[in-house]
Amino acid sequence: MYHLTFTSPQGYLDVAEEDNKIVRLQWINDKEHYEQSPTPLLLKCKKQLEQYFAGKRNNFDDIPLAPQGTNFQKNVWNALYKIPYGKVKTYGDIAHEVESVARAVGGACGANPIPIIIPCHRVIAGNQVLGGFSGGEGGKSKKELLLLEGYKVFEENQPSLPGL
Repeated sequence: MYHLTFTSPQGYLDVAEEDNKIVRLQWINDKEHYEQSPTPLLLKCKKQLEQYFAGKRNNFDDIPLAPQGTNFQKNVWNALYKIPYGKVKTYGDIAHEVESVARAVGGACGANPIPIIIPCHRVIAGNQVLGGFSGGEGGKSKKELLLLEGYKVFEENQPSLPGL
C-alpha cells in the first residue's frame, strides 16, 4: 500500500492507494506516521483535495476508489458518493434509497474509509441536526466541511439549510 500525507485546513490527512485505487483517506496526528510514496494517483488526489479545501473544486474527477467493506456499506457509500456538492440528505433519505434503516446507514457512514471524497459529511439527521462524524475532530470537522460547501451553521450541530 502506498501513502501520501499532507497538511490540510483540518490537519494532517493521509491518503492510501492500493492496486491503482484510493482505498483510504484519514486524519492522522503524526505527519511521519507512514512512509511516503507519492504515486501519480496520490499526487492527483492530494491536488484535488487541496483545490476542494481552497474552494476551487466541488467534485473529484478521475479518482478511482476501492473502499473495503460489506456489500451493504458499499451500497450506502455509493449513495453518499452521488450527493452533490452543496446538498445534503438525511440518514432516512439514504436508508430509503438502500432499503434499510437510518441507524444502519449511520453505522455505514461511520465506517466510510474515504471521507470527503465519499461525502458522508453531507448526511444529517432528520431533525436537521448535523449528527456525528468519524473523521478529524468529529462534529467540528463536519461543520467546517459543510461551511466550506456553503452551509450557514448558526448553532453548534444546527445547520441552516435552504429548502429543507
